Amino acid sequence: MNVIRRWTFRCYPTLAQEVTLARTFGSCRYVYNWGLQLRTTAFKDGKRINPTQADAALTLLKREPDKAWLNEVSSVPLQQALRHLQAGFTSFFEKRTKYPTFKRKGKGKDAASYTRSAFAFNCNDHRLVLAKMDGEPVKIAWSRRLPAEPSSVTVSRHPSGRYYVSFVVDVPVPAVPKTGASVGIDFGISRLATLSTGVRVPNPKHGARLQRRLALAQRRLARKVRIVDPKTGKKRDSNRRAKQKRIVARIHERIGDARKDTLHKFTTGVVKQFDTIYIEDLNLRGMVKNHSLARSLHDAGIGMGIRMLEEKAASAGKTVVKIDRWFPSSKMCSTCGHLLEDLPLSIRAWTCPACQAHHDRDDNAALNILAVGQTVAVHGEGIRASRTSVREASLRRSANHLGSSP
Repeated sequence: MNVIRRWTFRCYPTLAQEVTLARTFGSCRYVYNWGLQLRTTAFKDGKRINPTQADAALTLLKREPDKAWLNEVSSVPLQQALRHLQAGFTSFFEKRTKYPTFKRKGKGKDAASYTRSAFAFNCNDHRLVLAKMDGEPVKIAWSRRLPAEPSSVTVSRHPSGRYYVSFVVDVPVPAVPKTGASVGIDFGISRLATLSTGVRVPNPKHGARLQRRLALAQRRLARKVRIVDPKTGKKRDSNRRAKQKRIVARIHERIGDARKDTLHKFTTGVVKQFDTIYIEDLNLRGMVKNHSLARSLHDAGIGMGIRMLEEKAASAGKTVVKIDRWFPSSKMCSTCGHLLEDLPLSIRAWTCPACQAHHDRDDNAALNILAVGQTVAVHGEGIRASRTSVREASLRRSANHLGSSP
């Protein structure tokens, strides 16, 4: 079984290559916005424009005298920009995303995608040559070798000014041995995750660690002015403001890279160790509306961690089961099943009034997630486990533990 993987590396284009890439990025952005305007106008008139019609319109656009500059770059990234626009409309009609929006220069990262006809790659010496680059290879910081020839290449320039090249490769799925173990995971803020096995994963709080440095850089950015371009009469960033924007972007990039590194290591370890993983179906969109928790939730990256867990589990042949988001995993005693009426977030440990068992809030929740998850896996997803189910599962765990002790 093969899967499609994306491998990303840092690259260092020459000055001439940066000029060519800047033209390509600008052309892709213009074609994307032009296609969006074309389809939006047709949509308002009750018409639909399919990708074939959009390609034909792009060919006519490039023939216009005032659009001759579009022919200075490779045609493949321009066509791929329309493909990305089509993917955005597909997601919109399937109600997965909002309506596509226009791209603005200097906002977000710039990217250009190349298919096989627009790049040359040699697996032996790992030389990448892009179209319109005069045959000069792009310098790439290789951290590992590609297992096969890529099907597409995407070059991107981040707001920090750094360049990255991303390869899409079709690779076989590595065999992950089955362990027969199951685990319940409770994601949180004070701890990134708590496992039913007793393992506690601390929350590094990468954003909070660099918050003072980020705030200082943003205050300096606010003091930098924008100037009026004498040629166009429009306001643009001064050189000092543009430099400070890159400094702010690099701090954000550093935070994001550290967060992704932590989540990758955690999710990879969980998938290797357990065959069945039980988690809560968290309403993260609703949770971030709480302004007291929004920054901490974004800093923890719980949603990103859950997506990584699901993708890696699917590739490894493992199973991720989500339990009902309304199940009171923290308020229910994992020993006897007693349910508290209320348990504020400020209380991190409590004693069960029925059986006098002392619980850590997150440890107790992870045990309940495991118990109800096993019930969900047997009776069907979406079923909420009863107190009896949790109590019986707890008794079975206790009996197994006693039976295995010497």
